Amino acid sequence: MKAIWRNQVLAEAPKEDLIRIEGNWYFPPKALNRQYFDDSDHRTTCMWKGEASYYDVNVDGSRNEFGA
Repeated sequence: MKAIWRNQVLAEAPKEDLIRIEGNWYFPPKALNRQYFDDSDHRTTCMWKGEASYYDVNVDGSRNEFGA
């Protein structure tokens, strides 16, 4: 499975390596093309999943804040 944004592959892994929770697909860290991800200070907390941290996605000057 691939995650694509602005015609760039952000992540790629076999479907069996992904996790699906509440309709959302999660890639393992090793599947990310890290050059497109910048750390973000944004955090959220889920009562049953715990704290989540986010990345900003940057492709060719286009930015998706908290996009991943």
